[in-house]
Amino acid sequence: MMHICKSVITVVDMRPDKNSQDRYDALARILKALAHPTRLFLVEQLKDGEKCVCELQTLVNANISTVSRHLAILRNAGIVFDDRRGSKVFYSLRSRQAIDLLSGLSDMAREDAESLLVSLK
Repeated sequence: MMHICKSVITVVDMRPDKNSQDRYDALARILKALAHPTRLFLVEQLKDGEKCVCELQTLVNANISTVSRHLAILRNAGIVFDDRRGSKVFYSLRSRQAIDLLSGLSDMAREDAESLLVSLK
């Protein structure tokens, strides 16, 4: 961005500093992990507490490797954590803030849909 001030042209560096860039990278990693309908569904299913992969597999109606892959992406992004108990693996949310984020996104989608309906009338 350029600013003109008393005939002196200065160029302002608009790139984020290292700390900001790290924060944006972390946010992008979380958003990328959530950017799939199945993973959104899995997060929503965990809002009431931990569930075994086998329970989640039934809810998603997909094979165990597909569900495990989605859960691994969520785990690597820091959204969920796992707890191995014998031959079973249980998943739970690391933070309720994931649910708050989904709720906010749902509100945005609903407002967008309502706005679209109004414009079509």
